[in-house]
Amino acid sequence: MEKELSPSIFGGACIIASVCVGAGMLGLPSAGAGAWALWSFFAITLTMIIMTFSGWMLLEVFQHYNLRASFDTVTQDLLGKPINLINNIAVYFVGAILLYAYITSSGLILAELLGVDRRLASILFVALFSLFVWHSTRAVDRIAVLLIIFMVLSFIFGISGLMLEVNLTTLFDSAGVEQSYAPYVIAMLPVALTSFGYHHSVSSMRAYYQDEHKASLAILWGTVIALSHYSLWLFSIFGNLPRVDFIPVIAEGGNVDALLKALSEVIDSKSVEAAIDAFSMAAILSSFIGVGLGLFDFLADYFKFDNNKQGRGKSWGVTFIPPLVMSLLFPFGFVVAIGYAGAVATIWTCIIPALLLIKSRQQQFPNKGFKVWGGNGLIYLVLSFGVVTAVIHILTILNVTPSYG
Repeated sequence: MEKELSPSIFGGACIIASVCVGAGMLGLPSAGAGAWALWSFFAITLTMIIMTFSGWMLLEVFQHYNLRASFDTVTQDLLGKPINLINNIAVYFVGAILLYAYITSSGLILAELLGVDRRLASILFVALFSLFVWHSTRAVDRIAVLLIIFMVLSFIFGISGLMLEVNLTTLFDSAGVEQSYAPYVIAMLPVALTSFGYHHSVSSMRAYYQDEHKASLAILWGTVIALSHYSLWLFSIFGNLPRVDFIPVIAEGGNVDALLKALSEVIDSKSVEAAIDAFSMAAILSSFIGVGLGLFDFLADYFKFDNNKQGRGKSWGVTFIPPLVMSLLFPFGFVVAIGYAGAVATIWTCIIPALLLIKSRQQQFPNKGFKVWGGNGLIYLVLSFGVVTAVIHILTILNVTPSYG
């Protein structure tokens, strides 16, 4: 009997990267317009490091439970039912809101391309691409690899056109009247955190590899791939579109259509515009599948559905039908919703992982070999980052923090 090959680290890394990239591509350019190039790179790099460590914290905790265990089982066991309820609501809220955003935006794009009704396009989108999630994690692995490769090719053949046109004066805002960028960094952190919010997929990675060390490498390389994409994207955008031109983009919600319109006025290139359209669609699709997988496994654990065709069908229903229905009924509210998702995501991407690890180490579980470096200092750093980011988002909503535009 032929031995089944072990899943590749690259495949898992592509799943993690695909979960991250969609939300970041949609939100980071406008969110970073105030902080601009250098400070934006600093913000996303710092966030990537913190979020990688917090994902590893979950791996250390999860290793003491069976491979199907996710947030629900582990949080309830270590932190109790009240905190687990808060965490479950936060995990589901962010995952469902992101799926809702991707379904809505993809439905609008497909409706224009196919010449069909927006609602029908959204239904077709979910019916087709959610099947990868229903089938298996390996199917998601395969499509995630293809999508990441497609996005890389989009950079090479299209977005590289933007990079070749980068103006250093524009990139570093040398001609700008305002030279104060650092104050705007804090307003960018919630969006940056959401851009690395893969944590509901940690249990999926652990179950996929059945080895915490391999899963940790997939997480690391996945966040590195996401950071590389974000850096190239921001470099291309900030090097072509002057900082002042972001004011009308921000006024329209910072969506991709407004950004493309502003770019088209700066660079007259249909091929570049088409490449950015293709890249954006691939980023949205990859995140839809990646986020869908993480939410699928989370809800399967919560409802204790079996891992057979019937059980996975139930998991598919509770994962994809609610955001699809919301998208059909309320198609234009997702930009605001994603903003609130940033604050809620701090609960299960930073705060809960830190608290779980504190409690787990107090339990003195048998040492299974995977332990996050950094001791208590790292735990409290991650915890503080989450709390501060949530507070910043609340202050931003109240118009207390500096805002650009």
